Amino acid sequence: MNEEKRKEQKKRGIKRFFNSFHYSWDGLKYAFKYEQSMFVHVLVTILLIVLAIILKLDFKEWLLCIVLIGLVISTELINTAIEAVVDLACPEVHPLAKTAKDTAAAAVLVFAMTSLICGLFLFVPKLLELL
Repeated sequence: MNEEKRKEQKKRGIKRFFNSFHYSWDGLKYAFKYEQSMFVHVLVTILLIVLAIILKLDFKEWLLCIVLIGLVISTELINTAIEAVVDLACPEVHPLAKTAKDTAAAAVLVFAMTSLICGLFLFVPKLLELL
């Protein structure tokens, strides 16, 4: 893309501002439609919210859950973006392309496992109280 076209594309304005929300929504729809992991994250999120309501989490506990949910889903979206860029730049199988995609997926895994551990510390004692 030449510099003039890039400058024109990056002009600020109210229309561009509102279009950015539309583009973000398109990204969410794409990830939910085509990424199996995103579907799993959303399903777990729904189950977590139902459990949090049943267990009557306090404000700080809700805050922790919301932050962790947002970060896991955001990490998954970044992973999806990295995979798309790698596929665009390198349509054939290449060891470095595989490394980039695998490493991005590993970041999601690490964050999801960290969130799971935090969730266990939060939910297990509350579930044991019910029993």
